[in-house]
Amino acid sequence: MPSEKVKILMVCLGNICRSPTAEVAFRHEVAKRKLEHLFDIDSAGTGTWHIGEKPDSRARAAAAKRDMDLESLQARTVTPEDFHHFDYIFAMDAQNLSDLKTMQPTSSKSNIQLFLTWPDKEGGQNGYQEVPDPFYSNEDEFELVLDLVVAASADILDHIVDTHQLA
Repeated sequence: MPSEKVKILMVCLGNICRSPTAEVAFRHEVAKRKLEHLFDIDSAGTGTWHIGEKPDSRARAAAAKRDMDLESLQARTVTPEDFHHFDYIFAMDAQNLSDLKTMQPTSSKSNIQLFLTWPDKEGGQNGYQEVPDPFYSNEDEFELVLDLVVAASADILDHIVDTHQLA
């Protein structure tokens, strides 16, 4: 049994579409396996313009259809402390991955990865290597984001459970 929780941070640009959806999808997968006591899961954005806002209403609606609740979340930005607190930081796309690696302090303990391709999914999920930004799209794109992050969450959780010997 680990002495500390495994800490996971999901990151996109504004923290109102992809990363809160990934946060909730990962929480949902953790809860299905009754492992909530072993994880600390959060989300943040690399941009600052949505701080304090709820997730996009289309993201909330899509998640609600799958019994996932984004209502209590509020957008925040990545902080320098996040790189010392979180074990894993997952970027939703290559640009945010690059931004995170630029922001990362040299003493950081965080393992920063692209969400859909980690740990061994070079081809990504369903042919996607990045979670597409649905902000300027329609509701169907929010459903696609959910499909992708739900599948990736199961794969990533499998790997983390094995690596950290949580089961």
